[in-house]
Amino acid sequence: MKRFAQLTVLKAGLLFFLLQSIAVVAMAQESGSGSGSSSTTTTTSTTETTWYTAPWVWVVGGIIVLLIIISLFRGNNTTTTNRETIITTKDD
Repeated sequence: MKRFAQLTVLKAGLLFFLLQSIAVVAMAQESGSGSGSSSTTTTTSTTETTWYTAPWVWVVGGIIVLLIIISLFRGNNTTTTNRETIITTKDD
C-alpha cells in the first residue's frame, strides 16, 4: 500500500510538472501582456480594379457586338442582277 501511495504522488508530481511546462510555453508565445516587449503589426491594403468591372467596357463591347450582328444580317439581304448581252453576227 505504501508503494501505491508513492506511485500516486510521483504521477501527480509529473503531471504537475508537465502542466507547468505547457503553461510556460504558452506564456512565452503571448505578445505584449506581461512580457514587457511590444510588437506592432501594420497592414496595408491596396485596391485593384480589373478591366471588366468598368461599365464603359461593357457598353463598348455591346456596341461592337451589335455592329457585328447587324453587318452579318445586312450582308445576307443583298440582291445581285446578272445581265447577259448576246451578240449575234451573220456571215454572208
